[in-house]
Amino acid sequence: MTVAFRNVDVDPAAPVESWPYEAIVTVIERGTIGDWLRLTRAIDADPWGPVARQVEDYLSYESPYGVGPLLVRAVARARGEAERAERAAVAAEVADLVARSGLSMTELASRVGTSRTRLSTYRSGRVVPSATMLRRLRTLVDRLAGG
Repeated sequence: MTVAFRNVDVDPAAPVESWPYEAIVTVIERGTIGDWLRLTRAIDADPWGPVARQVEDYLSYESPYGVGPLLVRAVARARGEAERAERAAVAAEVADLVARSGLSMTELASRVGTSRTRLSTYRSGRVVPSATMLRRLRTLVDRLAGG
């Protein structure tokens, strides 16, 4: 950490997630690449968490030349990657449920109230099913498995 915090009672070596808002603002305004890297690592670890929200909040009313747009992109990138991972996890779960069901795609789709093509889009990850549809799939497959 190369930034000295003024009027902020925080250990610069402490995890970024434990810093108060004023420390994050200080790092954005007067930090170096190494300091900003610590922010982006915290944002990558929790894209909708407190550090990302505080950075986002500050950048909603200030746009420090250079680092402001970079941090905006860092938040957007981290959230995009998290969303892609979530979509892939849901698609993998649907694929697993289809396999475990022992039914054809057409029969399984019919049993949960959708079409084979729509179920296929869920399985491939092109479309994310609603929470109720995912629950319906889980319930049916559990019932078929005797659970």
